[in-house]
Amino acid sequence: MDNEQDKRLPLSVYMITFNNSATIEKALASVAGWADEIIVVDSHSPDGTADIAARYTDRVLHYDTTDLREKYQFAQDHCLNRWVLFIDADEWLTDAFRKEVEALIGSGSARDGYIADRRNIYLGREIRHGGWYPDREIRLYRKDKGGWRGGIHAKVHVDGQVGHMKGHYLHAPYADTAHQIRTVDRYSENYARDLFSAGRRFHLANMILRPVFRFFRDYIFKMGFLDGIPGIIIMASTMYYVFMKHARLWELEKEHGGKNGVQK
Repeated sequence: MDNEQDKRLPLSVYMITFNNSATIEKALASVAGWADEIIVVDSHSPDGTADIAARYTDRVLHYDTTDLREKYQFAQDHCLNRWVLFIDADEWLTDAFRKEVEALIGSGSARDGYIADRRNIYLGREIRHGGWYPDREIRLYRKDKGGWRGGIHAKVHVDGQVGHMKGHYLHAPYADTAHQIRTVDRYSENYARDLFSAGRRFHLANMILRPVFRFFRDYIFKMGFLDGIPGIIIMASTMYYVFMKHARLWELEKEHGGKNGVQK
């Protein structure tokens, strides 16, 4: 058992979950026996997510919050290793990606964090164009140099030198179009609340023109049309999301008598 532990990479992998029983096993299997530590922060999922996670790690914690930044930061704070890597419950690592992580950590690199490319698998197709490609963010970093900032689209920020990994990991964001629309509805609501709380005001031009801008940027100039029917569905749902977050911001202003969330 000790020899097996010694072979593990001195790395903490963490993820946050809520009702991810359909995908979490594949995610955990891609890091089990490889990373020294796996931390899963759940929010008392009723679908058995925590039970599945417990088969892969004894570090299953519970933290109830609707603030994703707080939840990610809570997970990071409980990591014991100097190097940390986060993945979501609908993502998984490839062999090549794991080997690159091993090489970077073992090299004593001066970099404090690394941006990684994510490849999205959607409706049975790898998406290689449009607004979903390239899909890049910091995933591997030194715990003492990085932390979470932002609202509904919170990201890791590293205070130091950031490099770029050559490999990629994989992501299956939606089980089907119904799942996609439910997620878009939830995100547009949360994003509108973030805008409102930050004092952003509704403008009719944003609701009308921004979805059109996204169509030309993602579907035409970034060639989302080359991803076939999945590309069309992605574009339609993206335009719907952009439209609805501004529509919901308008609703919030009406509910509060036209006042935004920040008192000037």
